[in-house]
Amino acid sequence: MSFFADKRREVMLHIEKYMLESMGTYLKPIDINWQPSDFLPDSTSETFYQDVRILRDNAKDLSYDLVAVLIGDTITEEALPTYESWLAMVDGHSRDEEGGWMKWVRHWTAEENRHGDLLNKYLYLSGRVDMRQMEISTQYLIADGFDIGTGHDPYRNFIYTSFQELATNVSHRRVASLAKKDGDTLLSRMCGVIASDEARHAKAYKDFMNRIFEVDPNEAMLAFEDMMRKKIVMPAHFLREVGLKIGQTFGHFTDAAQRLGVYTAIDYVEIMQQLIEDWKIEGMRDLNEAGEKARDYIMALPSRLLRVAERMKNPTIDYKFTWIAG
Repeated sequence: MSFFADKRREVMLHIEKYMLESMGTYLKPIDINWQPSDFLPDSTSETFYQDVRILRDNAKDLSYDLVAVLIGDTITEEALPTYESWLAMVDGHSRDEEGGWMKWVRHWTAEENRHGDLLNKYLYLSGRVDMRQMEISTQYLIADGFDIGTGHDPYRNFIYTSFQELATNVSHRRVASLAKKDGDTLLSRMCGVIASDEARHAKAYKDFMNRIFEVDPNEAMLAFEDMMRKKIVMPAHFLREVGLKIGQTFGHFTDAAQRLGVYTAIDYVEIMQQLIEDWKIEGMRDLNEAGEKARDYIMALPSRLLRVAERMKNPTIDYKFTWIAG
C-alpha cells in the first residue's frame, strides 16, 4: 500500500470515529422521523377517494416543465441503490458493518429512500404521469450506473456529496416554491421536508470534509481542485427514456430546470462559493507548493464561471417527455 493510501486509511479511521459520534446530530431517529404516509391520502380512510380527487385537482395546474423536473428529481431519488453501492466501495474505511462509514451509509440511505418513495406515490396519484415510462427510466438509471469522477477516493466522494446535497436542497426548495405558486400546497410541503433533509445531510458531509482538511490539508485541497476541474456532474446525468441513448434525456431535464430557475449555472457557482467559505479555503495554512497552487485555482474559479453563467441564455427547445401523460 502506498504512503498516500496509508494516509487516507488513517484519516478515514479518524473520520469514522467522528461519524459515529455525530450520527445523532445529522440523522433523525427512525421512530419519530416523517414518513411518506404522513403526507399522502390514507387508503384505510373513508375519505380516501375524495382526498385523491383533491390531490389530482391540485396537480392539474402544475406547469409542464415543473412536472418534468419533478419526475426527473423522483427518478434521481429512486436510483439510491446505485449511490449506496458506490459509497460502500470507497477506499480506506473499515468494512465492519457497525463501523462509522458503513453505518452512516446505511442510515443515510434509509433517510434518503423516503424521498423517492413519497414523490413516486404522489406522481402515481396525480394522474399527470405515464408511470410505465417513468419506471423504465428509473430502471435504466439504476442498471446503467454512473461515473461521478470521484473514483473510490474518500476525499473526492466527500467533496461530491457535500456539493450534491446542497444542489438537491436548492432544487427541491425551488420546486416547493413553484408548486405553492401553482396552487399545490401538498406538493409544496412534501418538497419542503425533502429539502430540509438534504440541507441536514449537506451539513454532515461538509463537516466530515472539514475534519479531513484539518488533518490532511494538502491532499484535501488537491482533491477539491480536481473535482472542480472535472466539474460536479449530477447523479442523473445518465438519465434516458425508451429509445434514447444514455444521457440524452438528461439534457432536456436540465433545460427545464434552467428555464424554471429550479437549478441554474449560477446556483452551481454559488454552491462552490459556499463550500469555499465553509471550509475556509482562502485562509488555510500548512499547504505545500502543490496545495497552494490548488487553492489559487479554486479561489479564482467562481468569478470566472460566474461570468460564463451570466452570459448563458435560457434554453427554449420545446421537448415532449414520454413520462408526461397527455
